[in-house]
Amino acid sequence: MNVAEHVTSAGEHLLGALNQARHHRQPFNYWLLDDILPEDLIDGIAALPFAPPGASVFDGRRESNNSTRVYFTPENQKKFAVCRDTAEAFGSDAVVNRIEELTDAHLNGARLRIEYCQDVDGFWLEPHVDIAVKRFTMLVYLSGESNLAAAGTDIYDASPEHNLVASAPYEKNKGLIFIPGTDTWHGFSRRRIAGVRKSIIINWVAPEWRDTWELC
Repeated sequence: MNVAEHVTSAGEHLLGALNQARHHRQPFNYWLLDDILPEDLIDGIAALPFAPPGASVFDGRRESNNSTRVYFTPENQKKFAVCRDTAEAFGSDAVVNRIEELTDAHLNGARLRIEYCQDVDGFWLEPHVDIAVKRFTMLVYLSGESNLAAAGTDIYDASPEHNLVASAPYEKNKGLIFIPGTDTWHGFSRRRIAGVRKSIIINWVAPEWRDTWELC
């Protein structure tokens, strides 16, 4: 497993959030978290000098804009301390062990992948389940503007209609965890985004993940 032996101060902060996570069981197992990372780290990520992608394709799939997606790669960790500090927090063995205990995720041999997202008006995601090579998914919201309060990830049931069951609260330093499975339907229904919906998506992915350049 690609983990660090020591726990940084940001990692300790993250452990506290994991320990206070609220477990929801319908329509699938997911966890809501508050105060996930130190505030200065959240602010630093939100201030990264990457402009929101222009001329994006809004067809309900992130992969349609693969050429403009941003990841906390080793190169970006060298350029930006906040990328390095975030990767070290999530990659510590103590955090990985706590995630496994909390969620029953199987992270042995998995690799860390962190994506920086800046979604603008027009963006939407169709109801979907994550691909099987993703072993863990977490979203951390970065923006604190009140006009983005309704911009959280949507959670659907597994019926053919994929009825909306809940939406995660979109607030600064709050987030959502789930373990990808056949019933973990989620997305972002079409609605106005008043500003820039900033977040990071943290995945632990299986060793056979093909796009290794995305990994931490």
